[in-house]
Amino acid sequence: MLDFNQFEVVSFDCYGTLIDWESGILPVLRQLLSNREIDLSDDGTLEMFAEFESELEKDQSNYIKYRKILQEIVKKLGQRFNFEPTETELNSLADSVKNWQPFPDTVAALQALKQKYKLAVISNIDDDLFAGTAKHLQVELDWVITAEQVRSYKPSTRNFEIAMDRMGIAPEKLLHVAQSLYHDIVPAASMGISTVWVNRRQGKAGFGATLPASAQPDLEVPDLKTLVESIA
Repeated sequence: MLDFNQFEVVSFDCYGTLIDWESGILPVLRQLLSNREIDLSDDGTLEMFAEFESELEKDQSNYIKYRKILQEIVKKLGQRFNFEPTETELNSLADSVKNWQPFPDTVAALQALKQKYKLAVISNIDDDLFAGTAKHLQVELDWVITAEQVRSYKPSTRNFEIAMDRMGIAPEKLLHVAQSLYHDIVPAASMGISTVWVNRRQGKAGFGATLPASAQPDLEVPDLKTLVESIA
């Protein structure tokens, strides 16, 4: 069992954990495909997103901004289905990020946890894209560590190393909360950081917009409301 009193900071992955990114991604890619009369299931669309995203983020020696990654995902979708996206379509995913909404339990959970802990976000995102998202979270974060600042993407442990360095804490003082086993739970756990897996896709098939991975979180919850109730 986790001793919630040992932690000073609770950090979160953002997209998929705090923000319902699948509900943001799907309408954009559905429109892109339906414009060409291409029929692909929602699960298939999300899995293709996960495949392309991880491929583009993997080259740690050649960091590119997340906006560019989202453009390249659209381009790769075009290559897969043999069409040329327009300029507007190339930017459609990146332009939609500011409109992606929090899960229904996110804001209340952050506000409750803020009473007890310092809060951080460790996210595979650009600073300007996160600025659009931050307005939806309605809480003052103590730290925001983006891939743009670190110049690498999770699952690299570098993102967590720099985060802890900025926070000035040891791994045992940090609790990391995330939906993605692949991006977050595996690397954080490997560093001795306690982890909570928010299984947002409970009851759904597959891994959605993230690659499959196997990990053993310290706690699994279906949502952030349940996490807050576990701590209270």
